[in-house]
Amino acid sequence: MRQRPAVIGTALFSAVGLAVGLGAPVGTAIGEIRNRAPLAPSVLSVNDQAAPLNIEGTPAFGWQPQDPDHHEFQSAYQIKVERAADGTPVWNSGRVRSAEQSYIDYAGPDLLPGREYHWTVRTWDSGGRSSPWAEPARFETGLTDEDWAGAEWIRRDAAEADEYTLARTEVTVADSPIVRARAYTAASHTYELFLNGQRADRGPSFGYPGEGYYQAADVTDLVEPGSPLAIGVRYHWYGDGQGRPAGEPGLLHKLLIEHEDGSTQIVDTDDSWRVTRDTRFVAESPLRNGEGDRVDEQDARGIIPGWNDADFDDTDWAAATSLGAHPAEPFTSVTGQETRVTETEIDAVELHTAADGTVVADFGVVVPARPIVRFDEGVDGRTLQLRAGYELTEDGRVDTSRLSTQNTLMTFPYTQVDGPQEYEAFTHLAFRYLEIPDAAEDIALDDVAAVLLHTEIPADAEATFTSSDDTLTEVWELMQRSALYSVQEQFVDTPTREKGQFLLDSANISYATMQGFGERDATQQAIREFLASQQRHWADGADSGRYNAVYPNGDGKRDIPDFTQMFVNWVWRYYQVTGDRSLLAEAYPAIRQTAEYVLRHIPGDGPTAGLVTELAGGSGDYEFGIIDWPAPGRFDYDMATAARTTINAQGVEVLRRTAQMAEELGRPAEEGEHYRAAQAALTEAMNEQLRAEDGAYVDGLYADGTQSDGRSQHATSYAIAFGIAPEADHPALAEHLASMGMRQGPMTAHWLLQALSDAERPDLVHDLLTDPTKLGWANILDQGATFTWEAWTREEGSNHSQSHGWGAQAAVDITETMLGIRPGDPGAATVRLVPPAAGPPDAEGTVHTQRGPVSLDWVRTDRGVRATAQLPVNVTGRVELPRVEGMTYRSTGRSRARYIETTEDRVIFEVGSGESRFVPVTGDGPR
Repeated sequence: MRQRPAVIGTALFSAVGLAVGLGAPVGTAIGEIRNRAPLAPSVLSVNDQAAPLNIEGTPAFGWQPQDPDHHEFQSAYQIKVERAADGTPVWNSGRVRSAEQSYIDYAGPDLLPGREYHWTVRTWDSGGRSSPWAEPARFETGLTDEDWAGAEWIRRDAAEADEYTLARTEVTVADSPIVRARAYTAASHTYELFLNGQRADRGPSFGYPGEGYYQAADVTDLVEPGSPLAIGVRYHWYGDGQGRPAGEPGLLHKLLIEHEDGSTQIVDTDDSWRVTRDTRFVAESPLRNGEGDRVDEQDARGIIPGWNDADFDDTDWAAATSLGAHPAEPFTSVTGQETRVTETEIDAVELHTAADGTVVADFGVVVPARPIVRFDEGVDGRTLQLRAGYELTEDGRVDTSRLSTQNTLMTFPYTQVDGPQEYEAFTHLAFRYLEIPDAAEDIALDDVAAVLLHTEIPADAEATFTSSDDTLTEVWELMQRSALYSVQEQFVDTPTREKGQFLLDSANISYATMQGFGERDATQQAIREFLASQQRHWADGADSGRYNAVYPNGDGKRDIPDFTQMFVNWVWRYYQVTGDRSLLAEAYPAIRQTAEYVLRHIPGDGPTAGLVTELAGGSGDYEFGIIDWPAPGRFDYDMATAARTTINAQGVEVLRRTAQMAEELGRPAEEGEHYRAAQAALTEAMNEQLRAEDGAYVDGLYADGTQSDGRSQHATSYAIAFGIAPEADHPALAEHLASMGMRQGPMTAHWLLQALSDAERPDLVHDLLTDPTKLGWANILDQGATFTWEAWTREEGSNHSQSHGWGAQAAVDITETMLGIRPGDPGAATVRLVPPAAGPPDAEGTVHTQRGPVSLDWVRTDRGVRATAQLPVNVTGRVELPRVEGMTYRSTGRSRARYIETTEDRVIFEVGSGESRFVPVTGDGPR
């Protein structure tokens, strides 16, 4: 069991202190304080999912304690697990003294594969009173590579660059009531599963053949006892490209049907299955661009009616080719996929008519989606060039220019049959507009829709933010939408041009999705995939410690040095948000190698001694570090330097976080001390060699040891954000940064906002977020953006993306600096509530932390702020209120706070669970 005595002790101290201090009514003895029993825990999860169907390895349990009392915490818990089939007890943890409520490992006997289990939990409060048992939740175990017995990898023999295949078989279901049916499917790269013509599942597997995924689906309601059952699968192999490795097409499927009489019927893929080309899709369609996706071109005349129904005649189909029972080369391993893609049909919001009569549907904002068009009067053989886009030309048509399309062929050609029909794309793009030229019939608003796609997120976990500063609220909404819409099968740099999982794009977007939507699974999957990239490509010698710049991918080994460095920060951020030591421990060996990679590039002598110099990796514009991207986002950063300041600042961060990970994981003391010492030495070297006379940081040193004349915003913002610049210099450095406006691209702008926040200048953070006259989010909103961009400006002749999620990372700056909800201990055992002393006049919002929702609502006045905080059970908050000369604060309401101290700038309290209110009052001390 993972236990944290230090956190328990802090929570216990806080609860007792609050009860004895300001929390109890005057004259009430501690023994007379009413202690009601806690309520049953809620939000039960296994591996961060509500009811997963394919848990492999050790399940990790989580829940949220509930208690009607204020200032409460969990002092103990008890978990019970039983078999769903017959209620047989499997594991009882007994009462465990612990405040932990997430990532609690199962510690019972081995669980059987492909089985359903029920579990429940109860908790004890600070007074030792027990809650009722939670409403039981379920989870199911998946199939390890050894559990697919009988299932073979099959395929259709073909030599196509973009392959669509139909595969089917038919069985008769035993005539006994069905109690449970599960379908397990893996395919390279995307599949749709049908049972008797009804779609039962859709799943992606974009990993390498030896790192692929399968999904599990509950199909109980689609299987009828004593009836024929047709199992049909459409799979699409894209070929290689960004986000997809060079691999091979293949399909693996197992259907388990459990009957009331105790029997189990199993259907596996093998060479008895029949396969054919899916002639709905036109062969040899052109590439959308140079990144690998091909145009989704469909011909309704090629649809094979009833192919996935029972009694379909497939005698003219070919027998499937079997590669052998799983695991079979090259498909040596599959893992249960925890991520899912959510599909939601959305309607167009408005129809426009172009000057030439073409109907253009407007979806209001840029969406990653598969278009749908319903026709009433189709004509056999007529081909329509449906076209998606971001902007309209002056005559009202979709703009097809290079810049507007991100250099992507955004067409969806469709050939009709006679009569009414519905077209739906199989693959998605991001777009706002869809034009339907040459329809030769009236197109109504309800004839046009789209299937919106993004990663599945937990229910009721979306963060909120509002302010009377409308621009700030609009910027928040832009970032939230952009972050969520940048994760489909994986994190993507853009859902239009590349759909590739670039490392830094993923980290930036993950910052926003973890905080903004309670997302965990996509982040965990991506971190593990980049860890796999180190094992595949960067495990040995001078390469050791690096990660692919994009993974999975079709062009093999390719890295960018500062992407590698930022991976360490990303893993630490994940741990800070979740408190998940398991993934931290899994990543730590690779992280150590990354730290050593940085240290190998610090020479002991010579002109750049003590500094990270020419950090190996990348090529062309990326060699020794990308700094920012696209190139205009560097704002003339001096790329000729050998010891670049941003690379060195990130090197300090790598060493700091590696040391912290070693300490958190209880590694031998000398490990952490080694990296702490290296961090301190590199920090000292930077401050000695990379500062100008006025204290601002230069862009780096040249190979001969001379300083660059460049004083980029990047250099100084990184020095503050990564803890290098002395605090005494922060005020002057903040003014230096502010004097430049915005001179960092969306890729790195978060670190500029973080630096200004660390320098205690929330007013400057607010200005950069909301000033439409400066480059930034408000400026692109002013230009009509509905999705964050790749760059602040759109350069003619470029293909700068209008759907690039990396700029959404700054959503954390809104909640942490503008609202004031900041992380404390990992996993939200503690949080900081820090309303800004300047900036917006008010703010209200909620962040769903690992331990539940934390809310803050404040209004600034001349006398201070009026604030209300709401914390979940088992969380301690440190409330830091802006100090105003001659004023202090009084804690009001039922849940009062414990005063900690007054500093030069803040009046600080500690609060527990429940609602706490603060009002400014005249005086020098707390009231």
